[in-house]
Formats: sequence, structure tokens, C-alpha cells
Amino acid sequence: MATGRVGPADSYGGYRAQLVATLRDKGIRDLSVLHAVAQVPRHLFVPESVRHRAYEDTALPIGGGQTISQPFIQALYLEVIGLTGKEKVLEIGTGSGYQTALLSLLAGSVFSVERIPALARSARAALDAAGARNVSIFVGDGTLGWRPYAPYDAILVSAASPSVPQPLVDQLGPGGRMVIPIGDKQIQTLTVVRREGDRITTGTAGDARFVPLLGQFGFRET
Repeated sequence: MATGRVGPADSYGGYRAQLVATLRDKGIRDLSVLHAVAQVPRHLFVPESVRHRAYEDTALPIGGGQTISQPFIQALYLEVIGLTGKEKVLEIGTGSGYQTALLSLLAGSVFSVERIPALARSARAALDAAGARNVSIFVGDGTLGWRPYAPYDAILVSAASPSVPQPLVDQLGPGGRMVIPIGDKQIQTLTVVRREGDRITTGTAGDARFVPLLGQFGFRET
């Protein structure tokens, strides 16, 4: 298990246990992922107006036209990426910071890029409140990655792109893997990119719906 520690004492433990049971019923089998979901206080990462729905298996609005993704999709992401607790991980799209908090328990260190400054600030505050200590956040164009800390063992992209941004491929380390939704703005396919020696291979892990990845190598703002 990684050194990040998340989850102050609160009264939501029963709700988290119910969410874990729901994810298990839907097919999530990775015990490390389920344990992280059981620990992270998701209610800290949603606006107070929807806090009563924090442990439903559904996406919720977080402002700025963005959402906190459905827990099942996030758990699937984390199961597919297969972290062991030692990796250096790049996350594109900090958003609410909830997935970042899950990653802090599953990886050695997490570097997260968020395009919207207000979301980056609120995510940082929620991560601090939750006790996540091995996370760094940068405000910028996520399609460019975070080159000074590359290469990364794993990259998770939490927004939909029309193709795999080349800068992210370039920042993937030997044996590294990336999960990214590829498609149009309505429906995408979870795509798994792996660096195997000098070769880049791709596979798929199901359908998804995410907000668009905006930036130089993603969708352009209209």
C-alpha cells in the first residue's frame, strides 16, 4: 500500500461500505481499489448542495460545467490501470479531487493537472481535509502533461479526447500504461495504452461518457 493516508473519522463509513458493496456487485474485484473507496470521504469532494448524494453510484455536478464521475467508472479505471502502490502517476483532470484521493492510496506519488483554477483550488482544499499528502496539483493544459516530472509509470486521463495526445505518450515510462476515453463528445471507448520496449500498444476496456478534454491536443474550446 502507498504512503498516502486518507480518511478522517466521520459518520459516513456505513455509506462508503454500501458503495463498496455496490461496486463489488457490478464487477469490481481489485481489493486495493475497494479498500480505497472504503477509506476516501467522497462527501468532502462534492458541493454541500449534493452532499446527501455523495455515496450514490452516480456522477454529480461540481461547478464549472464539470462533474465528479460515477464511482463505478472511477473504480474500473483504477482496476484497469493495476497499481501496486509504488508508481509515479500522472492524472489529467483533477476535477473534484476524489479520484486523486483514491490514487493517493494506490500509488507512491500523484501529479495531477487541472485546467480550471477554481477547481484546482477546491480540490486541493478537499485533499488536504481528507489527509492526502502525496499529491501535487498543477494548473494548465492537461493534453501537454506535466513534463518536468516525467516519465510516469501510469497516466489516467479523466476526460474524453478525440485521439491520444502525443505529449502524454511521450511522458509514459518503460512498461508504463495509460487509460484514456477516446471518441467524440457524446460516447467514448476506454482505451488502454502501453509502452512495451520501443512499441506502443493499445487495447480497449469498455464504453464510457466523460466531459471533453480541452487543450492543444484535445478538443478545442468553442
